[in-house]
Amino acid sequence: MERLVGKKAPDFKMATVLGNGEDFGNVSLEDYKGKWLVMFFYPLDFTFVCPTEITAYSDRYEDFQKAGAEVLGISVDSEHSHKAWINGDLGKLNFPLASDMTKSVARDYGVLLEEDGVALRGLFIIDPEGNVKYSVIHDLNVGRSVDETLRVLKALQTGGLCPVNWNEGEELL
Repeated sequence: MERLVGKKAPDFKMATVLGNGEDFGNVSLEDYKGKWLVMFFYPLDFTFVCPTEITAYSDRYEDFQKAGAEVLGISVDSEHSHKAWINGDLGKLNFPLASDMTKSVARDYGVLLEEDGVALRGLFIIDPEGNVKYSVIHDLNVGRSVDETLRVLKALQTGGLCPVNWNEGEELL
């Protein structure tokens, strides 16, 4: 798989359910033009680690908004499965969940486990011009850190050289 960081983000169009668990919609990369996008893939609805991540990102959604970023969660489940999960165990969210039923978006972003038909935990930060600035992809068993995602987002937004463990307000190199 070719690296995505430093390149234009692969285009996408997917069906969604809004975080209210009621309304359906559609989403495309074009919808985020001029905004930062934190886009994350998770394996499946109704699983064990996924709800801990999704609700943690939802709980911090206001922090992403303050940083000028939108959040989008994606799995290979249908938007109807997402709706049932939101209205069941998951609860309301502050961002939409997108359906990659064809698995084409997961494949384009290099996170699809072809043999299992699910996505690895892939997270991508896309800048307002549609360029991939950050990606992290890891095994299914370990959830991601919302704090680290926000730290990296803010570091990227400085446009400068950020030393190890840099945090907002600290000096750049």
